[in-house]
Amino acid sequence: MTLPAISIQLWTVRAELEADLDGTLARLRSIGYTNVEAFGFVSRADELAAAFARHGLSSPTGHASLASGTENPFDASIAVPTPDEVFAAAKKLGMTTVFDPFVAPDRWTSVEEITKTAEALNAAAAIAAEHGIVVGYHNHNQEFDNTIDGRFALEVFAELLDPAVKLEIDLYWASAGGADLAALLERLGDRVLALHVKDGTLAPLPTLGSVPTDQVPAGEGVVALTASLDIATSAEYAVVEFDAYPGDIWQGVTVGYEFLAARGLA
Repeated sequence: MTLPAISIQLWTVRAELEADLDGTLARLRSIGYTNVEAFGFVSRADELAAAFARHGLSSPTGHASLASGTENPFDASIAVPTPDEVFAAAKKLGMTTVFDPFVAPDRWTSVEEITKTAEALNAAAAIAAEHGIVVGYHNHNQEFDNTIDGRFALEVFAELLDPAVKLEIDLYWASAGGADLAALLERLGDRVLALHVKDGTLAPLPTLGSVPTDQVPAGEGVVALTASLDIATSAEYAVVEFDAYPGDIWQGVTVGYEFLAARGLA
């Protein structure tokens, strides 16, 4: 079995990147990271590609809106790039997979809305294929807060996706949504291309729209990270991330890297 490659979602160190792009990337590389997962990359693909090259980093995966149409799910004042723009930028960065990181909670409440999202992502995947890129979806907890006929909305969604569309399961948010990670990953099988390796105490239970206050370095919380890594044998990437961390972020991401490296990942 090929173990997933270690990566880090750059959202984790967004403030540090804003203050010092090169210094932040150099520090990640010194910890041992050779892969990163980029966000907000479409408007700065050339700058990021050059910076990653300077520091010996690759960005095989990235996050960009694909199924939200022209409405930015985070800020309506910011235009959403077209799929062609997303995939052209991804190609500059050497990405092989682009994950849509967020579809609004009200679009997970019915089969009709879930179908619309699946159709939008399937359409984006067809465009991505022309660029030699794979499309996927990254969950938070809204896809688990709602169930359809006793199944999580995410699972209904997965069945409506083209087989070429993959999933990046955020283990923390799936747990916060009430999923049994081992059972979920068994059911999703080889649809899972990546895992967000994120831990927390889940006390208080995080809710969408508020900043989590319970996140801790990998292996120090209650999220079933080790079991998930063992079960998700199709996963090609194990991505360290914090949405928010009250401690020293560099200590947090170092522990995350060491947690994965101790399990033989590189």
